[in-house]
Amino acid sequence: MAQMEEALSARVTAQFAESAKLKLDASQSLAGPIARAAALLAQTLRNGGKVMACGNGGSAADAQHFAAELINRFEIERAPLAAVALTTDSSTLTSIANDYAYQQVFSKQVRALGRSGDALLAISTSGNSGNVMEAMNAAHDLGVRVIALTGNGGGKMGAMLSGEDVHICVPHKRTARIQEVHLLTLHCLCDGIDFQLSGAAA
Repeated sequence: MAQMEEALSARVTAQFAESAKLKLDASQSLAGPIARAAALLAQTLRNGGKVMACGNGGSAADAQHFAAELINRFEIERAPLAAVALTTDSSTLTSIANDYAYQQVFSKQVRALGRSGDALLAISTSGNSGNVMEAMNAAHDLGVRVIALTGNGGGKMGAMLSGEDVHICVPHKRTARIQEVHLLTLHCLCDGIDFQLSGAAA
C-alpha cells in the first residue's frame, strides 16, 4: 500500500509539473492572441453584440463556464454581458441531431441567433471537431467573427480562419494539458474584457 501511494504521489507531482511548465512556456506565445481575442470580445459587447460559445465534451463545459462568467460576473461587479453557450439546450441539440445531423447542432443555432457584429468562441482541443467547424462556417456567412481556441497544431480549424478572426492554439498534443490551458485562457479573456469595459482589473 505504501509503495502504491508513493507511486501515485509521484504521478500527481508529475502532472502538476507538466501543467505548470506548459502554462509558463505558452504564456509568451499565447499572450498576443489572447489579448487580441479579449479586445475583439470587448468591442463586440461594447457595440451591443453578443458572444456565442460552443464545443464538445470538456470543451462544452468550458463554453458554458465562459458564458456564465460573462452573464453573471467574473471577479468584479458589473452589468451582465450578452453571452450564450450553444451547448446547453437539450431539446434543441437533440432535435437537430435527430432530424438532421449532429454536425449541425451548433451551426443551426448560430444561423438562428447570430448577427453581424457578434462573436463566436469555437473550442476544440484537436481543432478538428466537425460540428464546431460547421458553426464557424455559419458564423463567417453571417459576418460573425470567430475566436478559435484549439491545441495540437490547430487542426483543420486553423486553416478556416479569416484575417479578422483570432486563433489561440495551445502548443501541446495531450488533451488534458490543452484543456487546462484553455481554462486559464478563458479566465484571461474574462479579466481582459472586464479591464476594458470597466477600466480596471479586479
